[in-house]
Amino acid sequence: MRDAPRPVSPGWRNLARVIEGLSGADWTVLALGALLVGLAKTSIGGVASISVALFAAVLPARESSGALLPLLITGDLMAVGAYRRHVDWAALLRLFPSVAAGVLIGVGFVAWVDDTVMRRTIGGLLLAVVAVHLWQRRRPARVGSGRTRALVFGLLAGFTTMVANAGGAVMSLYLLAAGYPKLRFLGTTAWFFFIVNLFKVPFSASLGLIDGGSLGLNAALIPAVIVGGLLGRIGIRHVDQARFERLVLLFTVVSSLNLLR
Repeated sequence: MRDAPRPVSPGWRNLARVIEGLSGADWTVLALGALLVGLAKTSIGGVASISVALFAAVLPARESSGALLPLLITGDLMAVGAYRRHVDWAALLRLFPSVAAGVLIGVGFVAWVDDTVMRRTIGGLLLAVVAVHLWQRRRPARVGSGRTRALVFGLLAGFTTMVANAGGAVMSLYLLAAGYPKLRFLGTTAWFFFIVNLFKVPFSASLGLIDGGSLGLNAALIPAVIVGGLLGRIGIRHVDQARFERLVLLFTVVSSLNLLR
């Protein structure tokens, strides 16, 4: 699949150029990625990292990050509407300061590194987090205080979500380690990323990752996000807690390995 040409200036007039540069196969991959965004937001969060890989297969990595963000916010709105009553605000308040710091670090990182370094850094970080999580599950006691975990995972979540929209995997591992039941897991994740993704918008725009062309692409793909979100709400009813946790870990590992290519 070939990369879509990057618009030379912002504005809706670039929409025609962006669409013209995409083949039928490109649109299929992007639509699948958008559908998985909706599915991830209302069911298995780790699936969203696969969307990151799919968008990066069609668009340059930097542009794919900007193209994904409005779609993620659309999915966040669906998730908040579905699970708004199942949220742990105390946990979110503990996380937000370190998450904001991680986002700011990520802004500097995106501004200085190339696409290959960006993808491989995120993939390596996610695999490391999975390994630590599995190691801790084998121990009779958890490592570190609650504040320490919130600081470390908050920094990682903020950094990875800014660099590659891959913070969902980090947040998923944090909530799994805390023993959250399925609905509370989904509700806390929904509110977390709705707020954090809105926080990222001005930074992404200032880096040139969001413009009229990318927003036009979003408008064409939002229906796929909505379909995925509805499918996720239906499917999550049939997934028990143990299987839910295994699926989160599985999709996190798969997406991490793909980012390391």
